[in-house]
Amino acid sequence: MKKFISFITTAALVSCSGAVLTAGAAEQDTKVLVTISDGKGGAPVLIQKEVNVTDIDSDGKLTINDALYIAHEDNFTGGAAAGFRSSENTGGYSGIRLDKLWGIENGGNYGIYVDNTASMSLADEVKDGNSIYTFVYSDTTGFSDAYSWFDRNTADAKQGDEIELTLSRQAYDANWTPLTRPVEGAVITINGKATEFKTDKDGKVKIKLDEAGENILISASSENLTLVPPVLVADVAANAEVTASVSETAAETTTESTTSATTASVSKIAVVLHENFGEDTTTSAPNVSAVSGSPATGDKGSSTAVIAFIAAGCTAFALRRKNEK
Repeated sequence: MKKFISFITTAALVSCSGAVLTAGAAEQDTKVLVTISDGKGGAPVLIQKEVNVTDIDSDGKLTINDALYIAHEDNFTGGAAAGFRSSENTGGYSGIRLDKLWGIENGGNYGIYVDNTASMSLADEVKDGNSIYTFVYSDTTGFSDAYSWFDRNTADAKQGDEIELTLSRQAYDANWTPLTRPVEGAVITINGKATEFKTDKDGKVKIKLDEAGENILISASSENLTLVPPVLVADVAANAEVTASVSETAAETTTESTTSATTASVSKIAVVLHENFGEDTTTSAPNVSAVSGSPATGDKGSSTAVIAFIAAGCTAFALRRKNEK
């Protein structure tokens, strides 16, 4: 009997130890992405920051509260003590409420979403791979801020590639039942710059990635809605052919600008010669590409020769610069 009791005790200890180890392993492996928007317009202040979630509040589970505390501790100036605060909710439902986000207190007017689904409490549990988006409402009266999201939040592509996206937003019916609606007419932004790409009536858009780089932020804005900025982070590999094409276009533009400037300069020289020597060189400015041949005799011919020499030199310099590029 003693041997049996000893066996049971040992088994229980092993089982408990295994549970503790398993919980510890799960905690170490639980990583989420945290995005925070401060409601002041522009890009979010924290974009898809990876957070290794641990049980900060010691409630025996991994929650949004834990993730946001750690996100502030690691990224906000002054840490979580300065930028974040939560408390037990005393309203009509149980849970943990958000009192301060990214240093901003506005009476608890914040939005909390996990994988694009609204959460009512910071006590909601999180799992490995979750994406958390919290934001400060800019409209604390009508709460018109519309949470929006693309149908994906990351992309790997090559420079010059086109990608198709669908932009949706959170809406509600008369009974405050959550609804998903497409965002029409939203302007796509890339790294904060507006593009010519706009979403159609179904929220769909095809965009071309002309710039290469890591962590390129793709978002959107709307004239008709107060969008909580959607976030897609793209890693765009450089494409030698696209880069060469862009460089060639830039070189041609530079050459055209130089040639135009040269023509203008030659015209100014002609005016000066006319004013000082009384020569009729201002009737029409010399065409840089057509200046050739031998100068005529006399002072007038000398002036024309000077103009032709300067024009030819400037044109040659411009062409040389183009070839070097």
